[in-house]
Amino acid sequence: MVTSPDSACRETYQGDEALSGLLKKHQAHVNINALTELLPGIGAAPAGERPDAWIDLVVENPSPALVAQLQAFRRDRESREPVTQTPPIAARLALLRAALARRGLAGFIIGRADEHQGEYVPKNAERLNYVSGFTGSAGMAVVLADKAAIFVDGRYTIQVKEQVDPSLYIYRHLVTEPADGYIAAEAKKGDKIGFDPRLFTPDQAQRFRAAANKVGAELVAVDSNPVDEIWAGRPADPISAVLPHDLKFAGQGTAEKRRTLAAKLKAEGKAAAIISGPDSLCWLLNIRGADVPRTPFALGFAILHDDARVDLFMDRRKLTPQTLAHLGNEVAVASPDSFADGLTTLGAGKSVVAIDAATASEWVHDKLAKSGARVTVAECICALPKAAKNAVEVQGSRNAHTRDGAAVARYLAWLSHAAPKGGLKEIEASDKLASFRHPNEYFRNLSFDSISAAGPNGAICHYHAMPETQREIPVNSLYLIDSGGQYLDGTTDITRTVAVGTPTQEMKDCFTRVLKGHIALGTARFPRGTTGSALDALARRPLWEVGLDYDHGTGHGVGSYLSVHEGPQRISKVPNRTALEPGMIISNEPGYYKEGEFGIRIENLVVVQESKAFPDMLEFETLTLAPIDLNAIEKSLLTESEITWLNAYHVRVREALAPQLSGDDLAWLQQATRAI
Repeated sequence: MVTSPDSACRETYQGDEALSGLLKKHQAHVNINALTELLPGIGAAPAGERPDAWIDLVVENPSPALVAQLQAFRRDRESREPVTQTPPIAARLALLRAALARRGLAGFIIGRADEHQGEYVPKNAERLNYVSGFTGSAGMAVVLADKAAIFVDGRYTIQVKEQVDPSLYIYRHLVTEPADGYIAAEAKKGDKIGFDPRLFTPDQAQRFRAAANKVGAELVAVDSNPVDEIWAGRPADPISAVLPHDLKFAGQGTAEKRRTLAAKLKAEGKAAAIISGPDSLCWLLNIRGADVPRTPFALGFAILHDDARVDLFMDRRKLTPQTLAHLGNEVAVASPDSFADGLTTLGAGKSVVAIDAATASEWVHDKLAKSGARVTVAECICALPKAAKNAVEVQGSRNAHTRDGAAVARYLAWLSHAAPKGGLKEIEASDKLASFRHPNEYFRNLSFDSISAAGPNGAICHYHAMPETQREIPVNSLYLIDSGGQYLDGTTDITRTVAVGTPTQEMKDCFTRVLKGHIALGTARFPRGTTGSALDALARRPLWEVGLDYDHGTGHGVGSYLSVHEGPQRISKVPNRTALEPGMIISNEPGYYKEGEFGIRIENLVVVQESKAFPDMLEFETLTLAPIDLNAIEKSLLTESEITWLNAYHVRVREALAPQLSGDDLAWLQQATRAI
C-alpha cells in the first residue's frame, strides 16, 4: 500500500529520463510510455481515500523518492491537458437533439445505469447527469424533439426539483409514471425512438418496445450512444488497481466458489453463466478494485463455464502480478473488446447459457441468442451465495461494526458540543466523521458519500451537501447523518438523527414512531421462507397509525467489503420473491420526512440468524452499535417492551464501545446510553 508524502513537500518533476531510471531500478510493471497511456484511465478512476492507490498499478513497494516522482509525473502530464469548456445543460440538450436528428431518431431513452445495470457507475457512464444535471443514483430520461421528461423514484422527488430545470424537463415518478408510459403517450406513429442496448435489460427493452409499438412507433437499438457523441471531455474508462481479497476476510477461496457454482450449472444442464454484475464478479474471484466511487468494484465481465473455468474480460493493465497469481490458470484474462467475440463463440455451441435478469443487458442477450445459444434469464448464480454470508464474513462484519461504532460515537460526542454553538456546516460535520473513521487499520473508503443533512435538507432522502448550497446546522432542529465505511472485513451503513438543542413536540413524536417501527422490525421472529416484503409493514405501522409513511424501502442488502446496496433480498412494499436466509445482512431503516422542515431516519444493519428459542424460525441480530438519541424520544409513546429493548441495546453499545473510548468521549457514551 502506498503512503503519500506530505502534500506540502511536493517535488518538482525531474524529467522522463530520471523517472525511467527509477522505474527500472524498482523493477516496475510498466515503462514510462505505458504509464503515459495509463494516465487518462487513472484520472477517470475516483480518488477515494487513497489518492495514490494508482501507484499499485506501476510498482510494488516503491521508495519515497519514486512515489514523489510518480506524483510529480502525473501532475506534469495532467497540467498539459487542454481545459474542456462544458456547455450549459440547455445547450447539451440542443446538441443531443441535433445528434438524434442526424440519425433519424425522434427521441432517445437515457438511463442512469452503465453496462452492468448498476447503481454505482464510473464517471464516463454519468450520461443522465450530463444531459440533465440530476445527480441521484437512480433515474431515467426520455428526450423527444420538442419535449423531455425525467423519471425518479420517491427518494429523489425533492432533489430532482432542485437540480433539474423544469423548463427543460417535466418530472415524473419512475415507478407510478414510468418511461414506457410516457413513450406510449407522447411518441407518434412512425417515430423511431432510440436506446442503447448495452445500458438496459431485456425486460426494460421489451417494455419500451411494447410502448412504442402501441402507437405505431419503433424502438431502435443504437450501435453508439449519441450522448457520448456530444459529451465534451467525456472521461476515459477507469483504470484502478485490482487486488486479491484475502481469504481471512472472504472465508472461502475463489476455486471453491467456482467449483461449487460450476457443479450447479452442470446439474441444471447449463454450459455457462454470464457474470455481468461487478459485485458478483468481485465476489466470485475474490478480487476488489476502485473503478467506481466508494465501492470496491473492478469493472469487467466474465463467463463461468460448467468445468469451473472462467473467461475474464477486463483490462489486463489493472491486474497486478499478485492478482494474476491469485487468479491462477483456470481464469483466462482477455480484453474487454473481445467480450462480443466471447459471447458469439459461446453461443455457437448451441448450449444453454444463463444470464442475470438484473444486470445482463439487452445487448448481451442479443449477442448470445443470434449466435445460437439457448438463453435462460434468471437470477445471477452468484446472488444467493454472495448474499448469505459465511461465518467468517459475518464475524468480520461484527468486528467492523464494533470499530465503526467507536468512530461514530466519537463523532456524536464531538457533535454534541460543536452543533449547539451554531455555525457548524453540513460538509464540515461530515468531514469530521470521516476523519474519525480513517485511522482504522482495515479502513479503505467510505461506503458512500455521507448524507449530512441539516433541518429541511433532512427531508431529501439522498441529499448531498454542496459547498455553495450547504446549510448550517440550526439550533432546535433535527440533524440527519447517514454514513458508512468500507473495511476489509465488512461494509457498514448507519443513520442517526440527532436533536440539536430542543426539538419540537412534533419532531419527538415522529422520531419516536420511527423508532417504534425500527424496534418492531429488529425484534421480528419469522418462519423460514419469509420474504422482506412480508415484514415491511412492521416498520411502517406506527407511522400508519397517524396517517404518515415514507416513500422508500425499509431495508436493502449489504455486501462484505462490497456494495452497500446489495440484492437480491430487501425489505420493501414492493413484492420480493427472495426469502430471507441465515447470513444475509440487511438494513433496518424506517424514516419520516416532512418536506421543507425536517427528516428522520434510524438505520442499523442486521444479520439474519436462526432463532435461539425456536429452531424452525429466524430472527435478526443487530450489527450496528451506536447510541440512538434519547433527547429526541417521547417516552410516553413507547411500550414497556420497547423501552426494555432500547435499554438493552444501549447496554450492548456501551459494553462494545467503552473499551475503545476515553476521556470526554467515554463520558459522553455513558450519558448517551443511560437507561430511560
